[in-house]
Amino acid sequence: MSNAAISAEPEVSPVKAKASPLAELSFTEFDFSGLDQSLESMLKSGVHFGHLKSRLHPRMADFVFLTRQNINIIDLEKTNEYLGRAGEFLASVAKSGKPILFVGMKKHTHIFIKSLADRLGEHYVIDRWLGGTLTNFSCIRKRAAYLCDTEEKLEQGAFNMYTKFERQKKLEEVERLERRMGGIKNMKELPGAIVIADGKEAKIVIDEARAMGVPVVAIIDTNADPSSVEYPIPGNDDALSSLRFLLGSLGKTVFEAKHSAPKETK
Repeated sequence: MSNAAISAEPEVSPVKAKASPLAELSFTEFDFSGLDQSLESMLKSGVHFGHLKSRLHPRMADFVFLTRQNINIIDLEKTNEYLGRAGEFLASVAKSGKPILFVGMKKHTHIFIKSLADRLGEHYVIDRWLGGTLTNFSCIRKRAAYLCDTEEKLEQGAFNMYTKFERQKKLEEVERLERRMGGIKNMKELPGAIVIADGKEAKIVIDEARAMGVPVVAIIDTNADPSSVEYPIPGNDDALSSLRFLLGSLGKTVFEAKHSAPKETK
């Protein structure tokens, strides 16, 4: 990334992002084929804005291109390189048929993570990570199976003979379980990869993944440790435009890998 490119970028906040209509943030109808993955597009999306110089994690120093107005500027050529590595890995997982789990802890990542996972036919966790999701997966699977079974019975009217109070309690239980594990209720096995939108906020996820040998792809801002995951992607994890670009790029790779995989013949 050249100094000229940085100088040409208008002065904007590295963290604040203008509110956008939900439809624009969602990946539900996103055109992956039309995604511009050039360095210029990455620059326009604000991927290069890191945190204040004083908040720099020592291990992120190699990914910082320069410091301007006390803000660390991420080297987009390295971002592009590491994004490519992560994409190649996710493509191999997608082609293998193993599930991919998308995770977003911060509130502003939720719509990206949920809509992207749904679009790709994958799984997600937003807001709160249930301890033991990976390390005690058999227990989680039992609760998920119970949730699916109960939802099916509700649809079939199996609880109609219950009292109004009992039906209400059952509905509340289902709603509570859906909030907690709705995004992973159909995940039958441990994921082949985990994609995290905000690496610094997901320590418990990374710790469990490491314990179970599940590789992690994560967007890592300048205040986080890139060595904590197998496939770090240096980039701004605060701006909506940056998240949309980086997650969209990863989503495109998975989408294309799934649709290019040869179908099994019966």
